[in-house]
Amino acid sequence: MSFVAIIGAGAIGGSLAHTLAARDTVGEIRLIDTDVSVAGGKALDILQSGPVQGFATKLSASSSFMSAAGADAIVIADHASGSGEHAGEAGLALVRQLVAVEWRAPLVFAGATQRALMQRAVVELHVGASRVVGAAPTALESAVRALAGLLLDGSGVEVSLRIVGVPPHGAVIAWEEATAFGQPIASELPPHLMSGLSARLPGLWPPGPYALASAAARVVEGILTGGRRRLSCFAADARGRVAALPVELGADGIRKVHQPVLTPQERTLFESAIERS
Repeated sequence: MSFVAIIGAGAIGGSLAHTLAARDTVGEIRLIDTDVSVAGGKALDILQSGPVQGFATKLSASSSFMSAAGADAIVIADHASGSGEHAGEAGLALVRQLVAVEWRAPLVFAGATQRALMQRAVVELHVGASRVVGAAPTALESAVRALAGLLLDGSGVEVSLRIVGVPPHGAVIAWEEATAFGQPIASELPPHLMSGLSARLPGLWPPGPYALASAAARVVEGILTGGRRRLSCFAADARGRVAALPVELGADGIRKVHQPVLTPQERTLFESAIERS
């Protein structure tokens, strides 16, 4: 039975707990927040919706970060107090506590502002690069797919593309490998519209809490199931530089990082963004 610990019962953490529970693919979810009354209230509310929605996931709450020990995946989300995502020095102290207790579970960073925290975890705390993964680029990718679907007078579900680089200003859409309705997207979408979508990327960042929660749920499921589906996620390289790249996930975190197919211009933008990160 899989067990997922979510650190933070804010808008992202609470939405993630509900999304994972409703999909009924996780055995147990534990919402962990220093404000345990909020975490407990959200856990109980989601639990009580189970008979209505038809899921049987076990939910609980705790105020101790140590209760994440033994989890199959640990998600770092946002404070229930409304003070935002776990980040900065306090976020680094939190990660330090987690890795001191639990060395097996991958760490999923659900927030849009946590790329720097991932980088510090790898460089300063020496957490293995494959063990840390950021889900926010998947949410940005979803937004671009939705907009592309509107331009094509269709559904974003039938659009496939990758977001790579460093959002907001260093993000690149890999148009060379993008498809729509099973065809190369360039055959369906004029170049000026593709260029217009690329120009909109900074304005689409950061994604909202529901999109971030949905993206984190997809990443957690990838870790738990070990599927070969590629997701656009923040990943760290050997030097601790963190950028969005297509990855395959498994029980230990990032199983494989794929290099995107890019035009020379896109490649230059991508490499420049990584060097600046």
